[in-house]
Amino acid sequence: MPMSRGRKQEEIKALNERFTEGEIVVLMHNEGLTVSEMTELRSELFKNGASFKVTKNSLARIALKGTKFEHLAGDFTGPTGVATSQDPVAAAKIAHEFASKYKKLVIVSGGLGEVALDAEGVKKLASLPSLDELRSKIIGLVQAPATKVAQLTKAPAGKLARVVSAYAEKG
Repeated sequence: MPMSRGRKQEEIKALNERFTEGEIVVLMHNEGLTVSEMTELRSELFKNGASFKVTKNSLARIALKGTKFEHLAGDFTGPTGVATSQDPVAAAKIAHEFASKYKKLVIVSGGLGEVALDAEGVKKLASLPSLDELRSKIIGLVQAPATKVAQLTKAPAGKLARVVSAYAEKG
């Protein structure tokens, strides 16, 4: 059943918002994934703050106009799915994991802002740590000196207590 004109306008507006707000877009071809596999992909993306939408290519090309991902318009051919995310790594990482797991999902291209990525570029981006992973590493690095200082200040008192205890046992 064909889409009504109003429904097409709503779809274009929703896609345009995704392209405007997202930091990364990953385009994939679904060449036969089952419904449960697609649901698993959507669920995993959603858990990591990303989204996935199978699009009508002509509507996606219209929605891309005026966005930083306009350079991807030529890649909308065939059964195209679009993953978008605020985290520059999350969508690429999950798309790459699923493409490795399910050979029927093929990464076509992507965009990190105005930078065009081919499938290999998306793969390289997927190997980087996500923003959450980087934040936890930074917190660990910041907390490490404080932990070491606390350990060093406890050490002399502990040694003194053991020496006194040893003399008490002798004597």
